[in-house]
Amino acid sequence: ATHGLNYPSKRMAETGQFTVYLMRPDAFESGGRFIPAAQKVRLLHAAIRHHLKREDRWDTDTLGVPICQEDMIGGQMFFSLLVLDSLHRLGIHMSAEGADAYYYAWRVVGAMLGVDQTAVPATLDEARRFLDLYMLRHMGPSEEGAHLTRQLIDLYEEVVPGTLFDPVVSALIRYLVGDTCADWLDVPRTTWDTLVKAAPHLLGVLETIEDRSPLGAWALDRLGHLTTALELSSLTRGRVMHYAIPEQLRKEYGVSGTAARTRRWTPPPPTVS
Repeated sequence: ATHGLNYPSKRMAETGQFTVYLMRPDAFESGGRFIPAAQKVRLLHAAIRHHLKREDRWDTDTLGVPICQEDMIGGQMFFSLLVLDSLHRLGIHMSAEGADAYYYAWRVVGAMLGVDQTAVPATLDEARRFLDLYMLRHMGPSEEGAHLTRQLIDLYEEVVPGTLFDPVVSALIRYLVGDTCADWLDVPRTTWDTLVKAAPHLLGVLETIEDRSPLGAWALDRLGHLTTALELSSLTRGRVMHYAIPEQLRKEYGVSGTAARTRRWTPPPPTVS
């Protein structure tokens, strides 16, 4: 656990790679890279449980089973519903069908990792209810959370060229998670906190360009591909990662800018106040 806190780049790169493998059209086919990756994660979870119990480093009576079903479902919600929430907050619109397909893909991942499917929310509306209660039950300030957040901010500031735009990283985190959570995590306030709120408007302009110009859509797709490649390369300190971002991804997951505006997905409303 300490190693993961002190060396976040490896963990972030592995998580990003895992997600890219999942988004490939051949993710669940024989010879694909995702199934072995999922098997490794499940084995890692089992090894962590075993060693924590064997070395008496976990108070099971007080804390329950490490990496328990509740936490695994919570993690599934973070990778699915919270991602959809964040995209929507940034003004990146999914179709209703695309959002459902994306959530279902992560349900399949949960099943492969050993999550009891009778306990998993079946729909995005049910996922909202679970996530609201889960976060109400577990969210709060922690030294480990603040430490890891600082490490990640430093890491992504290295990805941003130069230093002028470094504060954008903190501002974007604060915009997406809200002031309460950002304060828990000691996310610094910056002069960009107000400016970053214009991001949805900028992305809306880019979406309009995609809708109206095939050349513009191609250019933005290439820019997105290069940005992802730069991010993964930076996270791995320049080591080559064998990954692919398929051209079918946008269409199959409903991210196409040509989706009817009346069929856009909107996040389920909060279920707790």
